[in-house]
Formats: sequence, C-alpha cells, structure tokens
Amino acid sequence: MKHYLLPMALLIVSASAFQTMATEDHHHHDVSQQQITLNQGEKWPIDKSLHIGMSAIKDHMTRSLNDIHYDRFSDAQYSQLAVALDEQLAYLFKHCQLPPKADAQLHILLAKVMRGVNEIKQTSDKKQGAISVIQALKAYPKYFNDPAWLSLQH
Repeated sequence: MKHYLLPMALLIVSASAFQTMATEDHHHHDVSQQQITLNQGEKWPIDKSLHIGMSAIKDHMTRSLNDIHYDRFSDAQYSQLAVALDEQLAYLFKHCQLPPKADAQLHILLAKVMRGVNEIKQTSDKKQGAISVIQALKAYPKYFNDPAWLSLQH
C-alpha cells in the first residue's frame, strides 16, 4: 500500500492513524463512488499483512457482535472498538505490500471500513457504523484470495 492513499482517509481516520498514514508515500485516489471489482473474474492476491489486519478487524467485530446486535454495547465500548479498528487500519496501511491494482481495490474496501469507524466515532447511530464494517468484512472474501479466511458468522 505504499502507492495509494484515499483522500477520504484524510477526512475520516483518527488523528493517530492519520499520522501513521500521512508518513507513507501514497498517491491520492477518490474512491468514494467506486465499486470493488474482480481481477478479470478472479480474486485479488493478498499478502500476509492483509490477512493479519483483516482477521484482527474481524476478531474485534466478532467479539462485539452479540452485544451490538442486541443493543447492549455502550458508548464507551464503541469508542474502544473504534480505537482498535483504527489501529488495525494503520497496520494495514503501514505493512501491506500488494501489487498496485490489487492495492487500489483494497483501498475501496478499506474506505468502507473507515466510513464505518467514522460513524461509530461521530454519529449517534453507532450501530450503523458497526454494520458498515461488517458489510466490508463480508465483501472481503468475495474479492480477495485469502484461503485462511474464516467468514464472519452472524
């Protein structure tokens, strides 16, 4: 991910994650209206760091899912979740080494995660932000070839 940065990331990611990403050498691409596509009908390749980061995001969501679903997740828990998700996003931006075309598609997916985190942090409908993150997690295995991925169960 050394070659691209979403302009949206500058707007919606937390200050700490922003500082991490801002130090990277990324080009700017507007992905706000883009849709993820397959690589000529095939899933995009991944690297180890992508599996680690996406799995960590999924694990944070999985641990929280029941309480979120049944409206038992407090504002403080949502805040902690947002921090944990931002940390994983920063990890992905720092360590991912995908080929440029796969990287560009990943940025579209990560923009959805970042929008969800932003909703968790800045809106009263924090549950909708969590749903946005879950939707991105469900899209991940449809577009990225991660044979070790275990689907989010809900």
